[in-house]
Amino acid sequence: MPGLASLLIVASAAIVLVLGVLHLLYTFRGRKLHPRDAETLRAMQQSTLWITRQATVWQTWIGFNASHSLGLVSFALIYGYLALAAPDLLFGSLFLRGVGLALLLAYVVVARRYFFSVPFHGVVLATAFFMAGLVVGSF
Repeated sequence: MPGLASLLIVASAAIVLVLGVLHLLYTFRGRKLHPRDAETLRAMQQSTLWITRQATVWQTWIGFNASHSLGLVSFALIYGYLALAAPDLLFGSLFLRGVGLALLLAYVVVARRYFFSVPFHGVVLATAFFMAGLVVGSF
């Protein structure tokens, strides 16, 4: 049976997993990540970036959103797995604990600056669970 520290990390991972899966679905289904203004959408679909003429702003928008989602899902699956299947490895590794916490804190900063309230509050809650898991796991 997993201990409290593992369950807190799993709770953190579950929140991140839900955010990542929803974001991935919103990237490819529906209009939730589309601009409200039709002209803006057309401009994104027709404009290329300075770095290349091979991709439109719209294509890179979809790619960045998909990549972001996959990063969230990967974090959740890896840390959720470690918390359940290899808690000694996770809690015994300063590197793994530090990378996980640093990534979540970076998501908090990015979400605060660039996202809206739902993902921000979700990532803050996930970070709080993760930190609580680390504290409980250190005893």
